[in-house]
Amino acid sequence: MALHWASGAGHEQAVRLLLEYKVSVDDKDKFGMNALLLSAWFGHLRILQLLVNSGAKINCEDKNGLNILHCAAQRGHVHVLEFIMEDLEDVPLDRIDKLDRTAFHLAAEHGQLETLDFLIGFGCDHGIKDKEGNTALHLAAKNGHSSVLQRMIELGLDLEERNVEGLTALHTATEGGHLDCVKLLIQAGSKVNAQTQKQMNCLHYAALHGFDNIAQALIGAGISVDAANQRQQTPLHIAAENSRQDIAEMILLAGVNLNLTDKQGKTSLDVAACGNHICLVDMIIKADRFYKWVQDNLRADSDSWAVKPLTFKQDHRMETQHIRSVMWRVATKHLEHDEWKKLARYWEFTDAHIRAIEQQWAGTKSYWEHGHRMLLIWLHGVIVAAENPNKGLYEGLVGIGRRDLAGKIHPQQIWLSRALASLSESDNSIVFLHSSIGSGLGRGSLNLEHHQVSLGCNYKGNLIQGIRAPSRERVRCGCKSWLC
Repeated sequence: MALHWASGAGHEQAVRLLLEYKVSVDDKDKFGMNALLLSAWFGHLRILQLLVNSGAKINCEDKNGLNILHCAAQRGHVHVLEFIMEDLEDVPLDRIDKLDRTAFHLAAEHGQLETLDFLIGFGCDHGIKDKEGNTALHLAAKNGHSSVLQRMIELGLDLEERNVEGLTALHTATEGGHLDCVKLLIQAGSKVNAQTQKQMNCLHYAALHGFDNIAQALIGAGISVDAANQRQQTPLHIAAENSRQDIAEMILLAGVNLNLTDKQGKTSLDVAACGNHICLVDMIIKADRFYKWVQDNLRADSDSWAVKPLTFKQDHRMETQHIRSVMWRVATKHLEHDEWKKLARYWEFTDAHIRAIEQQWAGTKSYWEHGHRMLLIWLHGVIVAAENPNKGLYEGLVGIGRRDLAGKIHPQQIWLSRALASLSESDNSIVFLHSSIGSGLGRGSLNLEHHQVSLGCNYKGNLIQGIRAPSRERVRCGCKSWLC
């Protein structure tokens, strides 16, 4: 209708002309909107006043139950709200729409801070819930309106109020992916371990949707990483199911019970293996072996770790490139079909670990990949524990009856891994070389003046640590071993 178009577009003269011709002011379109509601929606105060003076029905509503107060509040037109509340009668401040939402709900949902302050000043009810049980606090958090959320926190609203699904505002902020709101609520004292009716805590939602920063904030706030939902899934189960590597890493570093099973009897390792998430499988096995090492050695402090910061992800460092290539050659050129399993059991891999590695089938040569992955997982533990990988590999091969292969490895060999090849341009680069055999340096030379280091592999050193080398240093090893 012409009056609708003129009112919505703000053409005051056109509205006046149409009213002079006695057009109907209360006619509605297919959405239930009339000229009065459109003028409130678009904030055209003068037109709204003209329509009211022409006898428009003040308490009209659209098909969703929105009245002029709802329309103005949702769009943030405070000057229109002032006229409605101060000059009009019989417009209830807390009138609800068909979703049981008030103007206060809509202002919070759409981030209208000035409107919110106006409604608060007029004494609106802060605690009304909509049909889904959401308060204005839930809606502000869900939609990421941190300034509105901050104002409602200052009002002292109940942070633990739950909707019909049992979600608090912290749940809705997490599910919406709004880090600022999550931090605000945590700082305000919201309970991070609150669970919904489906027993989901906020970390479950962060893992489900892949919100890494939120997961980090929640773990830092002390959320339980072992909490189980209705399906008995922990956040790690959900991270494994959805291949959330970064979140899985955070949970594993926080320390998690890897023996917990879901309703189908699957651990998080089983879930990752069934989903063919190879990197996650290897990460979980590394973590499981690390937890056992810490328990066996009673060393939970990070000062006892050779590699800091600790990580369970794939190792792509230049310092370990050489030893990793050795692991590949061992797996693909020297180990027979089931020998990687024998080595795994010698190094105390569990049957569950072996099954998870073996789950990924890539053909008749799959055992190459399986063996390689097992060796890299083992190498991770050796590096973290600051042990000698050459000695460990030598002993492992002897232990499974492969003395012929073990004979090619000198058990007293210092692990070099050509670390100096990856030095930065800084003159303060430090190289760590490690061997766990004997004491004393044996033969060899350190020639920093000529920017090279020559080492003989019959070293009997215990630990060469903190060699400060000029830039562009290189390592040369003269042992001619297949390992180097």
